[in-house]
Amino acid sequence: MTDTELRHRIPILRRFNRFYTRRIGVLRREFLQSPYSLAQARVIFELAQRKQTTAGELLGALGLDPGYLSRLMRGFEKEELIIRERSAADGRQWLLRLTPAGEAVFATLNQRSNSEAETLLRKLSAEEQTRLLGAMQAIEAILDDAAEDLPPTIIRRHRAGDIGWITYRHGQNYAAEYGFDESFEALVAKILADLVLEGDPQREAIWIAERDGERVASIVCADAGKGVAQLRLLLVEPQARGSGLGGALIDECLRFARQVGYRSIKLWTQSILNTARHLYEKAGFRLVEKEEHRSFGKNLVAEIWAMDLND
Repeated sequence: MTDTELRHRIPILRRFNRFYTRRIGVLRREFLQSPYSLAQARVIFELAQRKQTTAGELLGALGLDPGYLSRLMRGFEKEELIIRERSAADGRQWLLRLTPAGEAVFATLNQRSNSEAETLLRKLSAEEQTRLLGAMQAIEAILDDAAEDLPPTIIRRHRAGDIGWITYRHGQNYAAEYGFDESFEALVAKILADLVLEGDPQREAIWIAERDGERVASIVCADAGKGVAQLRLLLVEPQARGSGLGGALIDECLRFARQVGYRSIKLWTQSILNTARHLYEKAGFRLVEKEEHRSFGKNLVAEIWAMDLND
């Protein structure tokens, strides 16, 4: 990326920061209609998650200035929201915990925060909620190496509603990321329709990956004829990338292809899909053919990758 491109992106990031801090009330003196600021509420929240903790642990969790945190703690002590006790194991340390009054304040703040989040989400459609939460997870995963572990992912066979989702998300993702036109979405729809209406369910399969009840990925194993399987329609949503899910789906497809007796497997992709190509190579596929073509409104280089399943 050039310095010029980076300079054009900085205002976009700053605009989002201004919007989001305004939206969550960072600039308001009182947070959630309470006498507490956002920083004070965050400290109360962290204390509520622990039976007892130290100032050092709070600093690590919140990234606050030590002097500022010390002033907050003194204020909470005056309000009798916290208790400080010297550690029996290490007399140099002070242990902090909420009093019953502090726990009551937390309960109120927590309930109001949940209500505010519910109000925001109720204004959005199910699809808009999925997009919003996915974008939030993607931001967290990209910017925070220490982000909390993601919920477990379930890989399952497709069911009613999944065909439309696969088509829709392929169309949206490839348009946004690679500039493909609607003919690509039409191709995806045709592949899936043919598979559902005319395919052999004993030798062909469609998988969906779910995380927290939301679809985040898909893959297909189709019959290409003469004992050859074809891996198709691998898609991993942006918020789920980097977690090994793409490789897990490829492994599931290969396991199935071997189980039902295919001798080899192939796939058709484009040279610009670098992440997918890396996954295919890592799984054992080898590039066997290239061809320039114009499809989906773009000049592309198609690639065929293959693997002997008897190896």
